[in-house]
Amino acid sequence: MLKLFALPALAALILFNSATALADGNTYQYNIPAQSLNNALMQFAADSNLKLLLTADTVRGMNTEGLNGNMTAAQALSQLLQGSGMAYRFVDGGTVTIEPSSNFKKTAVVDEKPQSNNETGSDTTLPKVTVEADSTYDPEYYADPYNKDYVIPNATAGTKTDTPIMETPLNVQVISKQVLKDQQVINLKDSLKNVSGVTTVSNVANTSSGGNTLQSIILRGFESQTFFRNGFRMQESSASRSMANVESVEVLKGAAAILYGQVEPGGMVNVITKQPLATPYYALNQQFGSFDLYRTTIDATGPITKNKDLLYRMNVAYENSGSFREFVDKEDIFLAPVLKWNISPSTQATFELEYNHQHFGADSGFVPLFNGNILSTPISRNYGEPSPATTETIFGSFNWSHQFSDDWSIKHRFSVNQQNNNQPFFVQGSQVDKDNVFRRVETAASQFNTYSTNLDLVGHLDTYGLNHTLLFGGDYYRVDTTLNRFVGLLPEPNPNGDPDLSRIDLNNPVHPGTPFTGSLLNFDHSNTLTDQYGLYVQDQIKLPYNLEVMGGIRYQYIHTHKKDLLSSTTSAQTQDAVTPRVGILWQPQSWLSLYANYVESFGANNGTVFPNKVVSPSSAEQFEGGIKTEFFDGRLRATLAYYDLTKTNIATTDPRPNRGDFVVVTGAVHSRGPELDITGEIL
Repeated sequence: MLKLFALPALAALILFNSATALADGNTYQYNIPAQSLNNALMQFAADSNLKLLLTADTVRGMNTEGLNGNMTAAQALSQLLQGSGMAYRFVDGGTVTIEPSSNFKKTAVVDEKPQSNNETGSDTTLPKVTVEADSTYDPEYYADPYNKDYVIPNATAGTKTDTPIMETPLNVQVISKQVLKDQQVINLKDSLKNVSGVTTVSNVANTSSGGNTLQSIILRGFESQTFFRNGFRMQESSASRSMANVESVEVLKGAAAILYGQVEPGGMVNVITKQPLATPYYALNQQFGSFDLYRTTIDATGPITKNKDLLYRMNVAYENSGSFREFVDKEDIFLAPVLKWNISPSTQATFELEYNHQHFGADSGFVPLFNGNILSTPISRNYGEPSPATTETIFGSFNWSHQFSDDWSIKHRFSVNQQNNNQPFFVQGSQVDKDNVFRRVETAASQFNTYSTNLDLVGHLDTYGLNHTLLFGGDYYRVDTTLNRFVGLLPEPNPNGDPDLSRIDLNNPVHPGTPFTGSLLNFDHSNTLTDQYGLYVQDQIKLPYNLEVMGGIRYQYIHTHKKDLLSSTTSAQTQDAVTPRVGILWQPQSWLSLYANYVESFGANNGTVFPNKVVSPSSAEQFEGGIKTEFFDGRLRATLAYYDLTKTNIATTDPRPNRGDFVVVTGAVHSRGPELDITGEIL
């Protein structure tokens, strides 16, 4: 059952005043023509002299056949709401609320006493009115902090139009807040274990990491160091992101470039953050775990003003932990305030900030190899030295939306993300002989600045009996990356004669090992500026016989400018492309959908080809088909899919000596296979 306090959180509040009683059995004369349900309810409230509470978004796009005659308000409501999936509830004698039915198949029967006909004086018995309809998705219901549903019916990642997953011809998985809560998820990496075809990998040697350990995300075999926050790219953030202010996690499998631009073809991860609520809510959570882990989180939200036009939410987290590895610990401070302004019933604006400070001991990892064999060493052993590092991230965004009518709305968003990584000193294993590990000393710093803006216009219209959901949009991303790396030159050579390695005993390491007394060589100092523009259009069409077709196309323009700050040399490259996406879905039953899609993508590669050449863009195409099913009134969902994905023009690490910081371009990578995801609860 929906809670009344959740109604005004995100949508317009439509309020009609009255002083008459609803439950007195009075009849009213109605003459409401067929029209949108929202407008019909407005006229109903005026004719009945009632106070009516509802959220405009919950009835957006719905129509009613209207009504004509003399009847009670309850009978009139039942007829207006017939087939809509909405239900009414009496709050008091003069107030009624309209809200989604709590069940997917809810039957409501209105059996009124005979009413007197004013013209003949005789009694006229009106028939029982039975309403049986699918439940309507209400985002406020699922944003309720007390909601315990494992399955969320809708997602935005695949279409940007908040479409039911069972009606989306794409493979979209959603990890709800109840799953995150039950599993006590701390970071994004842990949440992604719930989705097939998704893994994470630690990567400290990546040239763009600045020496910091990143938890990169791998979807369908393709690695990405990018995820999305409410649809916005978070460049160089990782799967170790805090979950303190996360409402849910959406995973779109397959190429998503048509709506999001430069994305790896394996898919994308979209984090949905917690938004302000109109009803006060406060939570304090304390976690303890292995390796001296303790984590405290605070969640507070509610109205600032009495009329609830101004709302806030504040999430705070502090984490401190050790590791199974020597010299690896972590301290994490996270703050996320949000302010929402309900300017009018149809216009809202949201301001969001995030601050994250991480202080940790970096661990590059090292596998000791000698004569082609892996040597047996304790898993806790670290052949490096204590290497304190810091990562500081500041994110800010301003979003606004306006509802022109029941059918048309616009959203505009702007965000800035700045991340600074600093690794003043770290030591990593490089080579080994039978007695010693020879180590490389480095220092690194990096800065990633991302600026992005996006405008979406969504509309609903009918043509020749077909229902269309249209999306017109454009986006712009600027990613500004600066790297500065040094390698230490030590006096002691290893067996190969390399002068920049120090040694430590393989079987009985004594730290700090050979002290650093040499000089530093600045071997990588560069700036890369990438500008990305995109325009896209998408149409979702409902056809007869429960068929749905989706088609879209994107124009993508990418300009990359790279400057070597050591040699003052520059290189630039401009590429553009048009990429399509099509999908079809057949839903013969409410609990069964069959779908197929074809997607193309285009994106710029990261890295540099020796000596200073920008890598040309990559392209990809995917074919996918699958089956989606729901059981137990939508509480359990399963998706079985088979995909065939090919990416061409791949940038990989240059295997030649002393070129590990550069890339080479290979031909194509092919990924294919079945996937099965089951989410929900049986009882």
